Amino acid sequence: MANKTLKITLVRSLIGSTERHRATVRALGLRHIRQTVQMADTPTLRGMLAKVAHLVKVEEA
Repeated sequence: MANKTLKITLVRSLIGSTERHRATVRALGLRHIRQTVQMADTPTLRGMLAKVAHLVKVEEA
């Protein structure tokens, strides 16, 4: 596995979501809907994405 990266895009609003979900999305570096960030694929990141899978779209970069 040679430094895989993931493209993470916020696709749903955080209105009505729990404070833990909001904190997780902020920790991913996402602030606005349709904002995209690229991050290294790590087990920690995968765990965060599992918690907010209903709010984000994940693609391999």
